[in-house]
Amino acid sequence: MTDPHPLFATQPRIIGALHLPDLGIARETSMAWLEDYTLANAKMFADAGFPALMLQDQTRTHTDAEPVTIAVVSALGRLIRQAFPAMRLGIIVQAHDAVAPLAIAHATGADFVRLKIFVGASMTPEGPRTALCTTARTYRHRIKAESVAILADVFDRTSVPMVDIPPERAALWAQSMGADALVLTGDTFADSIARIAKARAAGVKVPIVLGGSVTQENVAVALDTADAAIVSTALMRKGAKDGDLLRWDAELTRRFADTARAVTAKRST
Repeated sequence: MTDPHPLFATQPRIIGALHLPDLGIARETSMAWLEDYTLANAKMFADAGFPALMLQDQTRTHTDAEPVTIAVVSALGRLIRQAFPAMRLGIIVQAHDAVAPLAIAHATGADFVRLKIFVGASMTPEGPRTALCTTARTYRHRIKAESVAILADVFDRTSVPMVDIPPERAALWAQSMGADALVLTGDTFADSIARIAKARAAGVKVPIVLGGSVTQENVAVALDTADAAIVSTALMRKGAKDGDLLRWDAELTRRFADTARAVTAKRST
């Protein structure tokens, strides 16, 4: 890594993802319920010792993020920042929007944003999407928020690339366009590991985050290969449903963090 963002100085290098309900269709979207939901689930990650948490809006739109989404996510992000100041905070919005997550991060004091389609072009369930890189880096500079790191996905598995180049070349594009770190996520865990190896061999120098399929059983491999790992689904309560106040399992979350800490401690000896 070269001059990594402070996010990558935390140990262990694990990032939890707290998914908000889709505000466009969720049954329960009152601010009181969303505040309780956010605090209850963020507390699980904080109590387990996660050094970083990403607040993930899942409201799908055909255009930029709607004003209500920006307002709600900003309010909830600020709530997390005040309740758990020791955790680094990240922002991601489902809408294909370079400006909204950076504006939210700036307002909440968040440390990073994740942008799904940073370079190239991809087909998503909502339709085609094109690169956000130029808008993102220009807007970040305009609002004087250079301290907010941009974590850029490279051909995320939730979309299909519309450009015929290998992922490692797209990774180099993202690095050259100002991404502070890359998020690589293959169709499987093994595919993700292979993509990271190819990106490093191609010359990627910025930190690489493994973006999916990370579990307690494979977190050692993940942290041996990547500079950080994002986890969420593997830690959810079995049988959890939309509308439940608690979506993540405290015991699973604690055991995962304990394993990650043990892996980190072993590597440092």
